[in-house]
Amino acid sequence: MADRAVSRSGSNQPSLAGQPLGKRVRIRYRMTPWWLRVIVVWALSRVVTTGILLWFAARQPVNAWTGAHPDYLSFAQLWDSTWYHIVAASGYPSVLPLTADGHVGENAWAFMPGYPLLVRGLMVITGLPWAPVSVFVSVAFSLAAALVVYRMFRLVLPGETALFAVVLFCIGPLSPILQVSYAESMHAFLLALALWLLLQRRYVALIPVIAVMALTRPSGLAFALALGLHIIHRLVTRARDPFPVWERVLAAGVAVFSGLMGLAWPFLAWMVTGSLTAYTDTELAWRVPYLGYRELVPFTPWLQGARFWMPGPLGILRLVLVVAGFFAFLFTPWARRIGVTLRIWVAGYGIYLLAVFFPQSSTFRLLIPMFPLAGALAQPRSRWYRVLLVVLFVAGQWVWSYYCWWVDGYDWTPP
Repeated sequence: MADRAVSRSGSNQPSLAGQPLGKRVRIRYRMTPWWLRVIVVWALSRVVTTGILLWFAARQPVNAWTGAHPDYLSFAQLWDSTWYHIVAASGYPSVLPLTADGHVGENAWAFMPGYPLLVRGLMVITGLPWAPVSVFVSVAFSLAAALVVYRMFRLVLPGETALFAVVLFCIGPLSPILQVSYAESMHAFLLALALWLLLQRRYVALIPVIAVMALTRPSGLAFALALGLHIIHRLVTRARDPFPVWERVLAAGVAVFSGLMGLAWPFLAWMVTGSLTAYTDTELAWRVPYLGYRELVPFTPWLQGARFWMPGPLGILRLVLVVAGFFAFLFTPWARRIGVTLRIWVAGYGIYLLAVFFPQSSTFRLLIPMFPLAGALAQPRSRWYRVLLVVLFVAGQWVWSYYCWWVDGYDWTPP
């Protein structure tokens, strides 16, 4: 009787003896667990990004946050990291600070508590100061996000394409923000987890994730909009994809919950300060250098931005072309392959940004939650395309670090 050849350990894995090197590498790769592949991708990306940040740190002159040539932990504390530190150390003001002309000034209410309170808890447990703990939390969440992003993409894409999408997520032009003292990596993890659950239609499991996510970065209203669009799509397609009444009730309930969580932080700011508009007034304080003092009117900030950055009809024309091009991209074959649910989130979040945010250098950071589009960009299998895209993304990290993170004299391009 001819027995099937097995390895010395008794497993049925293919023997590598006598195989060409290229084939051995491919076999070993296929035998590698998915999570190990993702960890390798993440680790290599962090080596590249850390090298870029250290290069800039070595050339960083004295600034408002650090001395000249700071070490990595100090360099990771620039810009809004200080506000998160303030929240972790002393919480939020009960009295809103006012400028000389009586308007609400910049203050901690613009920064949600999820990330700084988690860091604060770990500081109490470990006895370590803010800088190392805050960076550790960001780096740990960046790894967790990469793992969940892969699992999310695996629900809609082949394994090899999903892994390259993770590569793009890890080395994207904004990826340095994932390893400094900002809330972005924590929010990316929570958002990827929420989208993974939504793709599986596990509506009840979404509730705790949305609760924490909406108190980490402003996202509750955007996710509520995406859930609303998701429900509409399921109703329209229920003839070929059943949408039972009990699922409709669950999905609608979670959408309402997400909307309420999106309003929870402005409500809490009102309760603590006594000002109904405490949160929005605080957010608008950061726009004063661009627009002066103005009320928030939904969907006007981008029109104001177009006129500010490029006066005349050309600015509005470019805005229209950019917005139209963005939504048109969601219907390209590349984007369609990531599925309706992920495209609905990207569209919903895009509408949310158009409604409330003023375009300036921080807007690039606000685009990070659109990371499902990495799945669209990962579609072409050409080796040259993928190598070129990786090179462009790494170059984008350098450009972003130069213009938005590194502080060079009077800097008006915050991250």
